[in-house]
Amino acid sequence: MTTRVLIVDDHPMVAEGIRSLLESYDDLEIVGTLGNGQDAVDQAIALGPDVILMDLNMPGLSGLAATEMILEKQPDTRIVILSMHDSPEYISTALSHGARGYILKDVPTEEIHTAIETVMGGGEYLCTGAKGSLQPKISDGRETLTSREQTILLELAQGQSNKDVANTLNISVRTVETHRKNIKRKLGISSTAGLTRYALEHGVLQGTGI
Repeated sequence: MTTRVLIVDDHPMVAEGIRSLLESYDDLEIVGTLGNGQDAVDQAIALGPDVILMDLNMPGLSGLAATEMILEKQPDTRIVILSMHDSPEYISTALSHGARGYILKDVPTEEIHTAIETVMGGGEYLCTGAKGSLQPKISDGRETLTSREQTILLELAQGQSNKDVANTLNISVRTVETHRKNIKRKLGISSTAGLTRYALEHGVLQGTGI
């Protein structure tokens, strides 16, 4: 079975380089290369890719925003972020937006192919560099929240609904729900009241008047 792949990167030489390398695999069909997130959103339905290799930082619509918008319309599309950034926040945020994989641009072609195979098989794929960056940091026996999770915790602890938080941060309600679930898991807290209590006890609400 042939996997249809769309490559989205604002550097034409990078996109075409990846295309030429992946075209050597008989089980892959490269359906196109695009230079920005908006084009990816606009053409995803027409091109019908199974997998999208998506750059993060592009002019106009970012790779994260494009990922979210594409998955809202085509939830079965597998999106793998292809980036030069290996910071934990970039990786966690990409996964929370629905990406099924995260690989760095300097990985061998074989690893890109492996990532595509893995997400097509229903799994998630992080390259070695990304896995190393994403090792949980422990503080008082708990995993450390990313800065985005801390921002959302602050909003939730002030009594904001998922919809309110989504509007404030210009993200989807589904993304807020995913972050909320991750925050509760990391902190071992099951209720909104518990999140508020944690925020009060750990100084998250300092300066808010609460």
